[in-house]
Formats: sequence, C-alpha cells, structure tokens
Amino acid sequence: MIRAFFILIAFFILGAVIFIYSGTYNVAATVPHGEFATWLFNTVKTSSVRKHSEGIKEPPLDDEALVREGFEHYEEMCSGCHGAPGSDPAKEFNPAPPDLSETARELRPAEIFWIVKNGIKMTGMPESGSSHSDDDIWAIVAFVTRLPGMSPEEYKIMKQNAAKESGHHHEHD
Repeated sequence: MIRAFFILIAFFILGAVIFIYSGTYNVAATVPHGEFATWLFNTVKTSSVRKHSEGIKEPPLDDEALVREGFEHYEEMCSGCHGAPGSDPAKEFNPAPPDLSETARELRPAEIFWIVKNGIKMTGMPESGSSHSDDDIWAIVAFVTRLPGMSPEEYKIMKQNAAKESGHHHEHD
C-alpha cells in the first residue's frame, strides 16, 4: 500500500514536470486563467496577505486631512489601474485589478497596508514601500477604506478640491 502511494506521487510529480516544460499552459495576458489556476492563485494570495499582515498595528484612519492626502496618492498612483467611483478598473491586466470601490470592504486596513507596501507578484501590483513612507501608505489606506461608500460625485468633488489646493485647475473635470 505504501509502495503504491509513492508510485502514485512519483507519477504525479513526473506529470507536473512534463506539463510545466511542455509549454502547454498559455501564459498570454489575453487568455484568462482556468478555474483551477484562478482558485489556486487567489487562495494563495488571500492566505498570504492575511498571514503577512498579522501584527500590523493600525493607526486611526478617520482624520480628514489623512484621507485627503491618501486621495491625492490614490489619484496619482492607483486610479489608473483600480478605477474610482464612476470609472472602471483597467481591463488590460490578467488578472484584472480589483475594483476597490467594491473589494476594499472585504479587507482589513492592515491587509490593504501590506498590499500597498509590498505589492503582489504576478498581478501588476507594484510595491510602494521603497518609494513611500509608512505614513504615506497609511494615508492611502485611509482613503481606500472610504471607497466602498463613495459616490462618483463625492470622488469628483475630492478631485476638484485637490486641484484647487494644489493650484492646478482642469476645466474638463
């Protein structure tokens, strides 16, 4: 019985090696992953983010100045891929970036912080920890946690206010 188990494991490993080196799996960004690959990657990603964000101390995130600062970072760095209230996420990625107006409510602030700081392999999500301070990242988190309840009109007003405060005026906004 034990011998049969090891033979079965050896065949599984051999099959996996043959599959990996065969080039059969299409890695083109134009072809979505299959159900199993999607489930596997999402499960690994979710579990990893949950584990690696444990123990991160979350500061208070309700300061409006912090939220405004986070909005400015989000508008500059994140909205092009993740979209914003009233605009959809980019469609060129595989896997597609999540619409944070919907998915941010499913994540703890510490998880959002960890993702922004460290990025996520094989998704197009870059790390920001080497170019932004933890305080900057917490500002982004403060804003992102507000996205699920934000209307397109509220987002547009924040954008207009940010432009006024920075001295930039966009007539088409």
